[in-house]
Amino acid sequence: MKQPWIHKAKTDLTFIIGPSFFVLAIVFLFQDYITEIENKYSFYTWLFLIVFIDVAHVYATLFKTYFVPSEFKKDKKRLLLLPTICFAIGIILFSFGSLVFWSFLAYVAVFHFIRQQYGFMRLYARNEEKTRLSVFVDNLVIYASTVYPMLYWFLSSKRKFNWFVENEFFRFESAFLLEILFWIYVLIILTYIVFTLYKSIKNKFFNIPKNAIILGTALSWYFGIVYFNDDLVFTLLNVVSHGIPYMALVYFREVENKSNESLRVFNYLKSYNAIFIYILILTGIAFAEEFLWEVLVWKENFAVAWIDFSSWQFLIVPLLSVPQFTHYLLDGFIWKSKK
Repeated sequence: MKQPWIHKAKTDLTFIIGPSFFVLAIVFLFQDYITEIENKYSFYTWLFLIVFIDVAHVYATLFKTYFVPSEFKKDKKRLLLLPTICFAIGIILFSFGSLVFWSFLAYVAVFHFIRQQYGFMRLYARNEEKTRLSVFVDNLVIYASTVYPMLYWFLSSKRKFNWFVENEFFRFESAFLLEILFWIYVLIILTYIVFTLYKSIKNKFFNIPKNAIILGTALSWYFGIVYFNDDLVFTLLNVVSHGIPYMALVYFREVENKSNESLRVFNYLKSYNAIFIYILILTGIAFAEEFLWEVLVWKENFAVAWIDFSSWQFLIVPLLSVPQFTHYLLDGFIWKSKK
């Protein structure tokens, strides 16, 4: 049986599986300098991690949906209706207070991040012989790898990082529950290892990408949330491990696919450097959106003194969050046929 790479071994290992391991290595090599980097270069870490990766990956969805004539035509009602619904939900939630709005969005974001790892795992398991037990064990380990760190966040002492804003998650400190959850987590990991070894020996095949994505997920979530208690480390492991694989997946399966009529605009670009244009479009839109967030809402990295839209936050915040909110919901539909 051939290894079930999504694109090619080299590109999968570099852009889909590799980011988790690469960032983790960087964190361990430079952990003594993390605070210094965070303090001295906060603007550049924000620009690269938040704008050029986190926000940019949201717009990669465009190349699977709105920029694809056939896909847009096929799913036109959903693609037009969903942003409107997201905007309406945002206004309603924000009317109860900004914390209610951001808390809701944070929980949706967590679910989306978890499901992306599940999706990659299922993609890499697509050629395996599926039994109820094998599917159950695979699902159990990928959810344990992501859910346990989040439960640790909810049940432990205050962390030095947030998903969006402070106090966004319901928290209840309990050392007793954490102890129980830890041993359940360990038991699940050990069960998966034993089951995988047994299955690999029996079938004389070891699924490298599937097991690598599971290992990378477990390591990045555990070290990013549980082991380290640092804002930059969390952002690095959270953002890079999520955003780069997603952008790579869209590029490999949609943009680079020359047989895909969806990207008529890219038929011309392919004769030049499609990957460069793809990245330029994503980062350009991302910077434009984040600039608006900074000027109109956050005022941390950019600010215009004579502009005050504080009385319009109930509209501005839900409106600016529409691309992100839509991405979270839409992503649950557009890849189903690929899994």
